[in-house]
Amino acid sequence: MSKSGTDQVATSNRQYAVALARAFAGATIFSLPLLMTMEMWWLGFTLHPARLLTFSLANFMLLYGLSHVAGFEASHNWIDDVLDAFAAYAVAAITAGLILVLLGIIEPHMPAREIAGKIAIQAVPASFGAMIGAKLLGEGEAIERQEKHWRESYGGRLFLALAGAMFLSFTVAPTEEMRLIAYQMTPWHALVLVLLSILALHAIVYLVGFPGQEDRSGGSHRLDLLRQTLPAYGIAVLACLYVLWCLGSIDGASPAFAATSVAVLGFPAAIGAGIARVVI
Repeated sequence: MSKSGTDQVATSNRQYAVALARAFAGATIFSLPLLMTMEMWWLGFTLHPARLLTFSLANFMLLYGLSHVAGFEASHNWIDDVLDAFAAYAVAAITAGLILVLLGIIEPHMPAREIAGKIAIQAVPASFGAMIGAKLLGEGEAIERQEKHWRESYGGRLFLALAGAMFLSFTVAPTEEMRLIAYQMTPWHALVLVLLSILALHAIVYLVGFPGQEDRSGGSHRLDLLRQTLPAYGIAVLACLYVLWCLGSIDGASPAFAATSVAVLGFPAAIGAGIARVVI
């Protein structure tokens, strides 16, 4: 190999090492609140393995899609995206495992199933941070430029809304406070919260001037609401239902309580959907 070829390989390896370092930082930042949450510790032990596996697979599909716009490096084909998704999940699992050991949540005498469950459930939010860490922590313009067409397509926008809704709803769904809020709310409270969630999603994407806010030149708020905001909120609601089912939060619940739980969780999910649209 020529000297120039060797230099290129060294540069590429160095860039990937920097990207991995950013991924570890992103995984830590995004997962630390949940790593220190008692409900998450219990979920790792009590959640049915089939549901945990289903949720992990769904999370991997989200990571694969996110690799288009916020991967470790510019992807050239679907194999690069798959490798990025595996790398993000590996970084997340290592980060979660090390921090849980450091906090004394994982101990050597615990059964292997419990240890694996605790790491797997915590790796979900950590992997999201690992995947977008390169972009949010100082790199990623080339990646975004490469996939700008996909990101700005209708399907791409809805996908980003799904990813943001899944992540932010999952950060609060396991807590007892969510169940308590749903129990205390009246149907009128739930209806107002749904309307507020839709308004918040629309404002984040179109009104308040965040960096990355979508261009509305020639458009109308009514059309944007019907074509963009309401479908994105519908996706956020589906994400909430899926998260609540995976966590067992609505098992045996009445339809009224399940609907109220979705309305409550839909508020952070809608905000997450909007933030993902303008940030990622």
